[in-house]
Amino acid sequence: MNIIALKSVDLAIIALYFVAVLAIGFYLKRFATSGQDFFLAGREMTAWVAGLSFLSANLGSLELLGWAGSAYQYGILAAHWYWIGAIPAMVFLGIVMMPFYYISKTHSVPGYLQLRFGNGASGLSAITFAVMTILMSGVNMYAMAVVMKVMLGWNIHFSIWVSSLTVGIYVAAGGLYSAIFNEVLQFFLIWFGALLIPVFGLIETGGWSGMVARIQSNFPGQDFTHLWSTLGNAQDNPMGMHWTGIVFGLGAVLSMGYWTTDFLVVQRVLSAKDIRSAKMAPIIGSFFKMAVPLIVILPGVLGLAVLPEKLVPESALQAGQHSYNEVLPLMLARYMGPGLLGLGVTALVAGFMAGMAGNVSAFATVWTYDIYRPYIRRQAADAHYVSMGRWCTVIGLFISIATAYVAMGFASIMDYVQALFSFFIAPLFGTVLLGMLWKRATGPGGFWGLLAGVGSSVAMFFWVKLNPGALAIIALSDHAKPLAEDMYRALWSCLINVIVTVVVSLATQPKPLSELKGLVMGVTDIPKEQNVPLLHKPAFWAAVSIAILAILQWIFW
Repeated sequence: MNIIALKSVDLAIIALYFVAVLAIGFYLKRFATSGQDFFLAGREMTAWVAGLSFLSANLGSLELLGWAGSAYQYGILAAHWYWIGAIPAMVFLGIVMMPFYYISKTHSVPGYLQLRFGNGASGLSAITFAVMTILMSGVNMYAMAVVMKVMLGWNIHFSIWVSSLTVGIYVAAGGLYSAIFNEVLQFFLIWFGALLIPVFGLIETGGWSGMVARIQSNFPGQDFTHLWSTLGNAQDNPMGMHWTGIVFGLGAVLSMGYWTTDFLVVQRVLSAKDIRSAKMAPIIGSFFKMAVPLIVILPGVLGLAVLPEKLVPESALQAGQHSYNEVLPLMLARYMGPGLLGLGVTALVAGFMAGMAGNVSAFATVWTYDIYRPYIRRQAADAHYVSMGRWCTVIGLFISIATAYVAMGFASIMDYVQALFSFFIAPLFGTVLLGMLWKRATGPGGFWGLLAGVGSSVAMFFWVKLNPGALAIIALSDHAKPLAEDMYRALWSCLINVIVTVVVSLATQPKPLSELKGLVMGVTDIPKEQNVPLLHKPAFWAAVSIAILAILQWIFW
């Protein structure tokens, strides 16, 4: 059903964007001739370009639709995933972990594990990452199809094919060069298009206090507008979450795992031109990340105040109803007129392109360098691997289309995504962190720890599905909603990984220290910014970022 009809000016804006995206991809094809160019953009990006791309790869339609829907479902608690669940991890990546990735000249996180632990841990992480990116690509397609259905009345299958094939063409042509330049373009389009919703929404409700009053009237007895004050008891907040899940499950494990080991985002920082730029890129990204709730979380919270109908979970959707996932396009249709609507839809399309491009280019790199080259064809010309990267981009895209329908069985997009992260990202963080910080960690320890972490996380998921009473054991409360369950499952799986890794490592022979140089703290010489002015030091801006984060927590306590 069409919510609103697009005018010719709106269609022209959307068409112009698609043409620009493809033109950039084909123009940059001439610069992507070697593996270094295609997979790492030649390591020529400045800190600002790498930082914006680093953030934009995460700011796709999945983020826009998914977290807006979660904000409608859980209120401002969803902002935790942008603040405590992102900023400390981004700073940690820049200051602590990025030097090891960059000095080792690895092309991916599995590539680092190959150098640190050997084939076992590297191969397992490459396979699990490839599976995750395919599943993530599918949910990106589904998210965009939701936009097309609500905004344009398009057939959901048609929407998936048109948008996904566009991404496939420009990434296959220009590799990471295309992905990065389009992501920077998309970053600004997303902001210009999506910022209008909170502006018009706050005007309609009479500001923040007016919005809060309307929400309390529409949903009496529920608190949707506080970050921490309701987390003392799982029954007092819409997520069914205790603060320990946010601090330890999200802040200490899941976010650290995502921002420091998910190759989709780390790959962008590896494209930086030098180690200082590589350290600054995620710190620069952290400042923009703190502002993203303005265009993602606030529209969902405003939906609680202004939408006349109550939205429902995707899995409970009936004819004539709208789901949590549709709150952002519903808000877009509520406030946008001709021209502005085209800009808004283009912003969502841009977000979809950014998310899809990130997954597709990351999948191409991991498949080519971490699975195909070491296990299928060891010796080949560089041009052959570039060709393989292009072909598996297309193949991965078609497989992703099939996985788009898996997301429909979850209450909301983010319930699905965070479940995937708890399976694959949380355990991986334990392996990488021990590898970088503990010289005694061994190859068998890395492999068996990662296998135990991934296996236990998947097992806990199905345990709750088959026995709902297990929720009270895993999430420490039988009131926990899926997102809360994901946080605790991530915490336990990471701890299991660490325990198994330590036990197996102590029982097996470690590598000599001479083989750990450039890979482990204590045996690696990391360049220092000795004679650099204070304002140019990454550590200074990292401290500023953390200080601003603390102020935001106090304001919205």
